[in-house]
Amino acid sequence: MIVTLISKAYQLLWGDLITIPLPGGSSLGLSLLVMILIPSGIYFTVKTRFLPFRLFPEMIKAVLEKKNVQQKGAISGVQALIVSTATRVGMGNLVGVVAAISAGGAGAVFWMWVIALLGSSTAFVEATLAQLHKEKDPLYGGYRGGPAYYIHHLFVKEGSKKKRSVIAVLFALSGLICWCGISQVVGNSVSSAFENAFHIPPLYTTIALVAVAAVIVLRKNATVKVLDIVVPIMAVCFFAMTIFITIKNAALLPSVFKQIFTEAFGIRQVAAGGIGAVIMNGAKRGLFSNEAGSGSAPCAAAAADIDHPAKEGLLQAFGVFIDTIVICSCTAMIMLLTPEKLTNGLEGMDLLQASMQFHLGEFGVIFIAAILWLFSFSTFIGILFYARPNVAYLFGDNWTSQTLYKILALVMLFVGGMAAYTFVWDLGDIGVGLMTVFNMIALFPLGSQAVKAMNDYEKQLGVKK
Repeated sequence: MIVTLISKAYQLLWGDLITIPLPGGSSLGLSLLVMILIPSGIYFTVKTRFLPFRLFPEMIKAVLEKKNVQQKGAISGVQALIVSTATRVGMGNLVGVVAAISAGGAGAVFWMWVIALLGSSTAFVEATLAQLHKEKDPLYGGYRGGPAYYIHHLFVKEGSKKKRSVIAVLFALSGLICWCGISQVVGNSVSSAFENAFHIPPLYTTIALVAVAAVIVLRKNATVKVLDIVVPIMAVCFFAMTIFITIKNAALLPSVFKQIFTEAFGIRQVAAGGIGAVIMNGAKRGLFSNEAGSGSAPCAAAAADIDHPAKEGLLQAFGVFIDTIVICSCTAMIMLLTPEKLTNGLEGMDLLQASMQFHLGEFGVIFIAAILWLFSFSTFIGILFYARPNVAYLFGDNWTSQTLYKILALVMLFVGGMAAYTFVWDLGDIGVGLMTVFNMIALFPLGSQAVKAMNDYEKQLGVKK
């Protein structure tokens, strides 16, 4: 009964609600989330006057700016970016990209890029709103906030006796469900990769993973300190290895880019009736990977002690660029520079490991397993940082509820490491889907506040409209 309900909810959110026929016998299937997020991305891109292009130099400046934290216990804007990057950059950037290319061809990469550029504007709006509606955190110190808090302020007027908003409660619950589901995916991904690469039984890998995670997440403020170290290392290592592989295969680059752009516009796919698969696999993977609009990243953005709300919005917009334009493109290059005959019939992690073995030999298989461990581990640490303000919104400011949720997530991490339960993975997808729906209810009416903050920031910078 429960499994059937989960399956139907998943189909409602991620399945094709509308099918549009295309030339050549193809069709374009549109899911509810695609129909929400892509128009939203276009709307906010226009509303912010094409912010991802206009203010990209300001994003770089914000990243390079010296940390200046005034509030005790708070984190800097860049540290909030690192936390959100830790959760964005995960399994989806590796196996998810492989799946998108397998199903939609090289052209799916182009549509991932397009979705990332649109998603940057949505990410800016939700992160800026998180800053505008943040509160002081009496438990951890610093600040807290996110969609549950700006949704609350939208529906509960100041001075009202209501302590909670129904929509805000539903968002917070959806987030906690989603992050429990992701905990299982993380455990299973790591144990499977280590079993394939090193032949280590899942039990040993899982015990080690849970033990290390417990030491970090059960301490009061260890999360950000650990991610400050882990995230830059994993991102730089993966990027450097991709650059090495790309330079090594430089002669093939023109044909790879030609393949991406040719298949993106379906010159070959239209004839074969597959243009819909190209577009939607790229779009869905881009939306799922960068999380723009889901309301996850604002939970970290609100915690930043920063001198202007719009600056954190720019940092989170840059996070979408890092996730999709950089990391997802790295995985795509590794795949597309591998001869097809070596990957035929393979899928998921097996396909990615075969590509890495072609490029770097046995070291490549070990490297991708280690990188996956870092990606997945940092995702788990990051989602528990996201959970803090939502647990507080639902259950109040107490250590009991905070600790119980962390223990639940650790249990889910262990269970996922021992076996894959598809319906639980779907539960994670349902969680992020519902988060997106509830978050978007608030983004449109409150979006003008973020645009106003952007205009004020540009005025301070002396940028002409």
